[in-house]
Amino acid sequence: MSHLLLVDDDLEVLALLKKFLEQHGYTVEVAIDGPGMWRALERRLPDLIILDVMLPGDSGLVLCQRLRAEHAVAVIMLTAMGELSDRVVGLELGADDYLTKPFDGRELLARVRAVLRRTGDGRQATDSGPRPILEFTQWQLDVMRRELRSPDKVMIPLSNGEFELLLVFAEHPRRILSRQQLLDMVRGESHEAFDRSVDVQVSRLRRKLETDTSGPPMIRTIRNGGYLFTPHVVRR
Repeated sequence: MSHLLLVDDDLEVLALLKKFLEQHGYTVEVAIDGPGMWRALERRLPDLIILDVMLPGDSGLVLCQRLRAEHAVAVIMLTAMGELSDRVVGLELGADDYLTKPFDGRELLARVRAVLRRTGDGRQATDSGPRPILEFTQWQLDVMRRELRSPDKVMIPLSNGEFELLLVFAEHPRRILSRQQLLDMVRGESHEAFDRSVDVQVSRLRRKLETDTSGPPMIRTIRNGGYLFTPHVVRR
C-alpha cells in the first residue's frame, strides 16, 4: 500500500483529497505548511508528495528544491490556473508531474498512479533479477537501479522525470523524436500535452550530460522536428 503526503493550506481540500485517496487504497498523511511537511518526513518517508505551490512561509517551489537535495521521493506539484511559470519552475526543480487547480479527483488519481508506477517499478526491480545497463560514450545508465554514472564513474543525480526522458532517448538512439512522442513515451498517451515540459527536462539533461562543450552534443535539437539522441547505445 503506497503512502502519500498531501501538503496544502486549504483544510477543506486536504480533507476531501485525503478521503478520496484513502478510498482508492492509499495511506495518506497531511500537512498545511513546510514545517508540517518536514515533521511528517521525519516520521515516515512517503512514496509520493502532493505539494501545493502556494503555501504560507516557504512556497512549494522552495520546498521542492530542498526535497530534491535531500530525498529521492516523487513529487506532484499543484499549481493555480494559468500559472505557467510555476509549472516550468517546478519541473526545473525536479517535480515529477504537475496538476492545475481546479482539477477532478480522478485526474489526480491517474497522475498519482502513473508517477508511482514509474518510480515504484524501478525500486522494486532493484531487489532481484537482471539489471540491464545502457552504455553510451562511456556513460552508464542502470535501468533497474535508476542510476546514471559518468565516464569517471561518478553517480549523477537525476529526478524521476529526467531519468524517464533519458531512458526514452537511450532506447531510441539516433532517431528524431517529436515533443509529443516524448511526452507519450515518458508519461503515457493520456497525459496532457505540454511541450514546454519536454524542453525543460531536455535542458536539465544537457547540463548534466554535456559537460565537455567542445564535443558534439548528445541531444540535438531538430528544427520543426524535436530531438535526436546522437550517441551509439550498447545494452550490457
